[in-house]
Amino acid sequence: MYDQTHFEAAANPTGHHHVDAASSTAPVAGPRRLSYEELRSHVSVVRRKLVAGQALFRAGQPFKAIFLIHAGSIKTCELAEDGREQVTGFRMAGELVGVESIGLPSYACDGIALESCEIWELPYPPVMTACQRIPELHALLTSALAGEIRRDRSWMLALGTLSAEQRVAAFVLDVGARYAESGYSGDHFILRMSRADMASFLALKHETVSRALSHLAETSCIAVDRREMRILDRARLRRNAGAQVH
Repeated sequence: MYDQTHFEAAANPTGHHHVDAASSTAPVAGPRRLSYEELRSHVSVVRRKLVAGQALFRAGQPFKAIFLIHAGSIKTCELAEDGREQVTGFRMAGELVGVESIGLPSYACDGIALESCEIWELPYPPVMTACQRIPELHALLTSALAGEIRRDRSWMLALGTLSAEQRVAAFVLDVGARYAESGYSGDHFILRMSRADMASFLALKHETVSRALSHLAETSCIAVDRREMRILDRARLRRNAGAQVH
């Protein structure tokens, strides 16, 4: 499904998938695309392939590059004080990862592939010079940095004020919105992260996430089959998510 010579300049969420021949996840419209060759003409780009579970970078490694996810999806995570993995975010195709470490001598967290990925490695600081010549790249980097701030603030507020089911509903809406922003269906998509990863990110127990999804399905807000998600009643799902819906 991925065009291996282009990336979408706007966010283009998690590794896309084929559900059926008429899948609503097929892109209905696309933002302006920047070719790999155009990008490479301004900055050295290294293409990397990852398999599920493989690390793109680890916390503590010297910070040398940021990464554009051309295909697939990445989770960022840190080790909690008790040694458990704490998921801090999910980055999807068309998005940058590693920007949270800009200004630091080393990566602040781990970046782990959730599925097979193609990653474009952009050396830092040369990528900043390239931004001066490629407006789309500059916009993507600016959006990524601003998005980090907004996401952190939004989810910090959500985790402190929303119930378990509200958090799960907000999460589903957030993923759907990121699909929709890139021209894909925001109502039919695959959750590439596991329930355990969702639970870690939302500061919930695995069983709590599963119960919340089941209840949202029972009330006809969503239909869920393993990781395949359909939003059936967006208005009701928004009400279930409370005031913190993006």
